[in-house]
Amino acid sequence: MASDYYQLLGVPRNATADEIKSAFRKAALKYHPDRNPGNKQAEEKFKELNEAYEVLSDTKKRQLYDQFGHAGVSAGGGQAGPGGFGGVEGAGFGDVFGDIFENFFSGGQRSRTRKGADLKYEVEISLEDAYHGTQIPVHFERTELCDVCGGLGAKPGSGLKRCTTCKGSGRVQFAQGFFSLTQTCGQCGGEGQIIETPCRHCQGSGRMRKRAQLTVRIPPGVHEGSTLRISEAGEAGGKGAQNGDLYVFIRVKAHAQFERQENDLIYSSPISFPKLAIGCTLEVPTLNKEKAKIRIPAGTQDGAVFRIREKGMPKLGQRGYGDLLVKIRVEIPRHLTDKQKEILKDFSKTLGEKEEEEGGIFKKIFGSE
Repeated sequence: MASDYYQLLGVPRNATADEIKSAFRKAALKYHPDRNPGNKQAEEKFKELNEAYEVLSDTKKRQLYDQFGHAGVSAGGGQAGPGGFGGVEGAGFGDVFGDIFENFFSGGQRSRTRKGADLKYEVEISLEDAYHGTQIPVHFERTELCDVCGGLGAKPGSGLKRCTTCKGSGRVQFAQGFFSLTQTCGQCGGEGQIIETPCRHCQGSGRMRKRAQLTVRIPPGVHEGSTLRISEAGEAGGKGAQNGDLYVFIRVKAHAQFERQENDLIYSSPISFPKLAIGCTLEVPTLNKEKAKIRIPAGTQDGAVFRIREKGMPKLGQRGYGDLLVKIRVEIPRHLTDKQKEILKDFSKTLGEKEEEEGGIFKKIFGSE
């Protein structure tokens, strides 16, 4: 039994002309013989799709099909019977594919100048480098144009000759079922010219693998995972085409003192209990090598956070800086003299605490003693 045309194209029976055209183009590209060489099932599927589109894209044929099914289009003449494609031009095949079909299946002029491949490189920097910005030399391998032939591929002075297969067009035409296709010339690779005497230095490829060195400027404020793009520093492109780009991925080492949070820096500062109890002035290091001072008020609790404005990381590509967040940690002494213990015991008693009370100052200092 013949397949339902609407099901073949995957559209509802009330589909618009544009929906039918879009569905056909997508399916036909998938099952086209050029994309499935030697696949008989794909070829048959392609024929069925074309048959369905020929009927459903024609208003009169579609009306007959909706009313009488396959018998209606068979009786109406001009049908696309099994094993044939019917009147493809009447179905608007060229209008369906347009430039997409030409670019996909033909090796036109656009295929001759292919941009070179992009390259990736990873560098690791310190938080100080991320703060101030730096310059880093990078060493890598890439394909470059041959120094001897300048990328032509031919021995200097020998030149190129016109390809006899494609007559210099870079494309050849052949019949594929009911219509003709153009594709890249296999003899000259779409260049339209053939090398008579290959360059010995590059064996006719016009390309050479070389070691390259560049100095990459790391701007202030870069983040972990930031990517820098260096235009045309990648692989060499085709003749007359641009080189690829070089993408440099940034990794930032962990810092011994600071933790980064977006543009802010976090610094944990241990302070003894007496200083927190009576208050003190605290000096805090910064990445610009200057000391910042903050006043810690009496009675500050463990875990309190103080903000120092504009002492964090530079804002990448913007003016200004993030903030420096100072997180307070109570520093508990590990070793005390007998005299110090007695003083603390007496102090604990003044607070009304007993030595065995859990959570008291005595317990915090001496643990389980």
